Amino acid sequence: MSELTPKQIVGELNKYIVGQYNAKKSVAIALRNRWRSKQIASELKDDIIPKNILMIGPTGVGKTEIARRLAKLVRAPFVKIEATKFTEIGYVGRDVESMVRDLVETAIRMVKQEKMTEVTDKAHTIANERIIDYFCPIKKEQSRNPFELLFSSSTMHSPPQEASPEDPEPSVPDRKQWQARLESGDLEDELIEITVEDNNSPMVGMFAGTGAEEMGMNLQDMLGNLLPKKQKKRKVTVSNARKIYIQEEAQKLIDMDEVTTAAVNLAENSGIIFLDEIDKIAGRGNTSGPDVSREGVQRDILPIVEGSTVVTKYGPVKTDHVLFIAAGAFHTAKPSDLIPELQGRFPIRVELTSLSKEDFCQILTEPANALLKQYKCLLQSEGIEIRFMDDAIDELAEIACRVNAQTENIGARRLHTILEKLLEDLAFEAPDLSDKLVIIDRSYVKSKLDHIVINQDLSHYIL
Repeated sequence: MSELTPKQIVGELNKYIVGQYNAKKSVAIALRNRWRSKQIASELKDDIIPKNILMIGPTGVGKTEIARRLAKLVRAPFVKIEATKFTEIGYVGRDVESMVRDLVETAIRMVKQEKMTEVTDKAHTIANERIIDYFCPIKKEQSRNPFELLFSSSTMHSPPQEASPEDPEPSVPDRKQWQARLESGDLEDELIEITVEDNNSPMVGMFAGTGAEEMGMNLQDMLGNLLPKKQKKRKVTVSNARKIYIQEEAQKLIDMDEVTTAAVNLAENSGIIFLDEIDKIAGRGNTSGPDVSREGVQRDILPIVEGSTVVTKYGPVKTDHVLFIAAGAFHTAKPSDLIPELQGRFPIRVELTSLSKEDFCQILTEPANALLKQYKCLLQSEGIEIRFMDDAIDELAEIACRVNAQTENIGARRLHTILEKLLEDLAFEAPDLSDKLVIIDRSYVKSKLDHIVINQDLSHYIL
């Protein structure tokens, strides 16, 4: 994070998100301020909390993508939560504290993966040894009967058994030969039978209601430690067996207590929770009595955003320094419809603008994951080469703007529906086409989409 200045963060976000400079600037500053607060040595360090962000703008303009790319950029634990999934405590629905538990689970996976990567070389060596043991087993000393050990005396020793000539002890040269074959790749496609743990865990599905996830997981962990591990045999190739063994051995080599401590610390100090559709829980002041789906949820979310301690199966987790990014279209509600206490916890307000025709042209071509690049790669798998002419891109952007204006404005997502309809026939006939080069120009686009765009009733359903 010390190497990423706000300008560099915006530059990285520009690779995937078109426009919305103000939103990118705000999240870049918030992220840099988080790093700055960690450099402070005085007592103020704990008092400087992240400034949460409220993004306001229509759907499909990049709110979620900004938050997701931001978390990936700084390798921070990130969870996206739909605010409409929660209900007030005491009613059927997800408990708001589950968002923090989800964040910790994400942090656990991230830290565990990092630790396992560190021991991959050692796990790879042990995995190869286990594979060699299958082809060239080492004879283990036969354990004695426990009753024989209990009642045996110096005069009751059984005579030593001679090694069977049919099952000789493998020599070191034999193992070296198998090791050489393994390293040369001769055994990669050989089938071997391995024993793996059966990790099927249907227990959590038996529970429902508030706090069910945590209760189910805790009960499952408790029983899992008491009951013996269930194992099953599988026949796999040597290459697949190595992958399985590497995972098993890496799991044994890492210290899970260390992983848990590091993950909780990472979630507390670097975690990002994205609260989407927060406008759907904004009360409008025209209801009487308790409102389960709106103000009740806001009251439950408030202490978590303010900073509280949530009990998870990995221990207590503080949310004081978690960065919350909320987003909503706010078509029918306003940010002022949120309860005042929650409004105050989102001091940074960013309004994202609707996309213009020029923005649509950029979205189609410029980002690293641009839509046209995706469709080209998809049809390349069939040996089809697609070339989009500039006038075709201009026409697609024009159609997206027109349909968004005539129907609901769903932003860049409109391009998905338009491109799917445009390439529907081509995708269907691709395996049987003899001409592997397809030129898409303005006339091609008009022939496929004009009759839909002109007929507004039809465009409402299809585009």
